Amino acid sequence: MNPAAVPADPQALAEAVAQAMWSRDNATQALGMRIEAVAPGQATLSMAVRADMVNGHHICHGGFMFTLADSAFAYACNSHNRNTVASACAIDFLAPAREGDVLEAEAIERSRAGRTGVYDITVRIRGGKTVALFRGKSYRIEGEVIAGLAAVVQAPAATTSAANPA
Repeated sequence: MNPAAVPADPQALAEAVAQAMWSRDNATQALGMRIEAVAPGQATLSMAVRADMVNGHHICHGGFMFTLADSAFAYACNSHNRNTVASACAIDFLAPAREGDVLEAEAIERSRAGRTGVYDITVRIRGGKTVALFRGKSYRIEGEVIAGLAAVVQAPAATTSAANPA
């Protein structure tokens, strides 16, 4: 991306980062996930439960629900264009999902300070009940999702107050 075309608006930056990540995200694409929405510190992804995703109880295998939540977590915590990975994750399965259900995972940033963050992800059956709650802890590593943007994006961030660290 041309530095002159760097999105200054945080929403536009989150969308550009999501596009860049999506172009390299073979795992998420292979599972048929879709990005429904992104915003700074937030993301919603969806996935239809296919026949090859059900377990011996004929319900969605928990690993697929975890992966959907983890992908939403990844898009939310990288939305600021800082390379960020999971340092810990936990999930509570609340109800089953079945073949044909469309699951939506909504990730919300709860805390981001220094190199760490905390994100809550709710997995729901579209238009229905919550089936899982996921909490992800993130750790910022070196680099950017869209390389070369940090220098341009950091200039406005220099005025960020201590009460709202980047």
